[in-house]
Amino acid sequence: MIALAILVVVALLIGLLAFVWYRLAVAPRWGRRWVPWVVAAALAVLTAFALEGFDVWGGQFSPDTMRPIAWIGQAFLAALLYLVLGLFVVWVVDVVLRIALRRRDHGRVARRTVNRIAAPMVVAAAVAAVGYGAWEANQVRITRYQAASPDLPQQFDGMTLALVTDLHAGAVRSAEFTRRAVDLVNAENPDLIVVVGDLVDGTAARYGREVAPVADLRAPLGVFATTGNHEMYRDTANWVRTFEELGLTVLQNQSVQLTRDGASITLAGVHDLEGAGQWAPDHAAALADADPAGYTLFLAHQPLQAEDVQGRGVDLQVSGHTHGGQMWPLNHLVPLQQPVLDGFHNVGDVPVITSRGVGAWGPAIRVAAPPEIPIITLRRS
Repeated sequence: MIALAILVVVALLIGLLAFVWYRLAVAPRWGRRWVPWVVAAALAVLTAFALEGFDVWGGQFSPDTMRPIAWIGQAFLAALLYLVLGLFVVWVVDVVLRIALRRRDHGRVARRTVNRIAAPMVVAAAVAAVGYGAWEANQVRITRYQAASPDLPQQFDGMTLALVTDLHAGAVRSAEFTRRAVDLVNAENPDLIVVVGDLVDGTAARYGREVAPVADLRAPLGVFATTGNHEMYRDTANWVRTFEELGLTVLQNQSVQLTRDGASITLAGVHDLEGAGQWAPDHAAALADADPAGYTLFLAHQPLQAEDVQGRGVDLQVSGHTHGGQMWPLNHLVPLQQPVLDGFHNVGDVPVITSRGVGAWGPAIRVAAPPEIPIITLRRS
């Protein structure tokens, strides 16, 4: 199944590259034989750079050495999205001209003129979008929410928690980026910190240093974590062990009691839906010790997991995973797989706060989906 998925992705990538190559190098009929070869070479090199972002090659070099190559390659993947979108529009215009001017040599002159003008314009627009997205991806902001429940003990009224998710430290994001996120969280002095999955990409042996600054997260009620789908893809056991060594309490389909001034609430956490075997999510086990009449805060990487805890007395679920779509217009695809995109919503009888996340998967690019660290204040109502 995994091999088939990889083949599908590779075939799709080759198809998109071929489309972009043809629309940029052939359709405009530049009149220079070397143009298709130069464009093909550039696309090939950038694609090779992009593969390093997934650790396909370059493992003999340090992450710091390979990071500029990985960053450029992954940024190219973001640009590829906008190149495909823009050149598709140009292709539609080309087809319309071919049909409308079919009696005048299929409009060859008009189509050539349109393609020659549009091709460099689309490239410029894609580069501009990626440039903006690189800036936006580094503007991590604090967002604030309030979540009220009559089940919250009075002693916890006003308690704050920081929601950290989707950092994706690894080939593209360095320890410096992790440090910035940690400093932002600690500056808020939250009572509780929860790290809800996709903290990393790659293997612990190679990228443990990139995530190491989370050891400095501090909160009176503790720092807790759950796994995300990216922890499930590679090196799960070593990542869970690394998180615990860094001082995170990883909730693996289990719950703990948080106590404040003699009162307590339940904090439960579950593995991601992508987990299997010992890493499979078990929502019932995670909530087995929770009092349905008390207050339960539930940690689950995907907001979709709220559908598995309906009627179990969860007062608030905090999640990530969606990235808010990360790059427009991908935000329109998220609802096909998740019940919410971001923000505060009810999924059935479960209130869910979904963070857009701190980092970005693949390209360190965000367009119309700024990164965030939600600070949530619990209220008794």
